[in-house]
Amino acid sequence: MLKPELQAKFLNHLSNRKKKEDEGFTLIELLVVVIIIGVLAAIALPSLLGQVNKAKQAEAKNNIGTINRAQQAYFLEYQGFAKDMSTLQVGVKSQTENYYYSVVTTTGYGIVYASASKKALKSYYGAVGTQLGDGATSEALTVAIACESPDPKSVADFNNIQTVTSSTITSLTDCAESYKSLAR
Repeated sequence: MLKPELQAKFLNHLSNRKKKEDEGFTLIELLVVVIIIGVLAAIALPSLLGQVNKAKQAEAKNNIGTINRAQQAYFLEYQGFAKDMSTLQVGVKSQTENYYYSVVTTTGYGIVYASASKKALKSYYGAVGTQLGDGATSEALTVAIACESPDPKSVADFNNIQTVTSSTITSLTDCAESYKSLAR
């Protein structure tokens, strides 16, 4: 048997240990953790939203390239450009959740527009035209360009982007004024 002094110390030790196990976090500790999580979220959220918009814009970039290539193939087969999306039979819908697509054929060009349907998304256009080859063969080659608007559009408005027409496209090597080429 233990001496009464040791028994008292042992019981005191056990009761102190239980009190420490029953204690939780203090209010201050919880507030510090919540504030740290809030600061991290505030830093990460804008970056996350920017990446989401980039992913949405990738849809338009891919579809512009797909439609441009389809116009080139159509020209090789029919010696002219398709006048609408259904003629191309490329599988791109004329309206998606993020963009409206349209094809316009003008003299010497096939132009495709990707007009943003949401704020914070950039609009795009692509153009396909013909160019005479070197002097030896004098074959007509198809040349394409894809361009990005400088800023996101505030509203979905075809008129904003469709001001880019064959009259404003001076060559298929440069984008219309203020537009940026997607060529890498």
